[in-house]
Amino acid sequence: MYSTILAAVDGSARSRVVLEAALEICQGSSARVHLFRAVEVPQDFPAAAHMPPDTLPAYLEKEARDYLIELAAGHPRVQIENPDLNTPKPWRAVLQAATRLNADLIVIGSHGHGGWDRILATNAARVADFSDRNVLIVHERPTG
Repeated sequence: MYSTILAAVDGSARSRVVLEAALEICQGSSARVHLFRAVEVPQDFPAAAHMPPDTLPAYLEKEARDYLIELAAGHPRVQIENPDLNTPKPWRAVLQAATRLNADLIVIGSHGHGGWDRILATNAARVADFSDRNVLIVHERPTG
């Protein structure tokens, strides 16, 4: 059913569960999983901290890429996508990656937050609301 699955992770502990869900969906098929991460420089990062040459973007990109490589290790069906540092909102970067890859399905983790996140919406909620393709939001099950 699905040939191209975009697994969008954020570097949290939930990322492994998101990748496992995507891999489970593609079992028994020729589907490929594209592992993707969008990195956002915090808006409250002081402008004065950006000193020429600004090495922060390169550092963040290397950290994100290293994380994706570590997460994908041992999974031959996983293709690592370049991290996105240019799109101001991670949810928009996920949607752009899905369009670029012509993904049939986006798999993303839920933050499970309450309070302000419920009012302002999480990245996962925005992906689900604005996507033009199927979205699976992965929740961690409580242990115990």
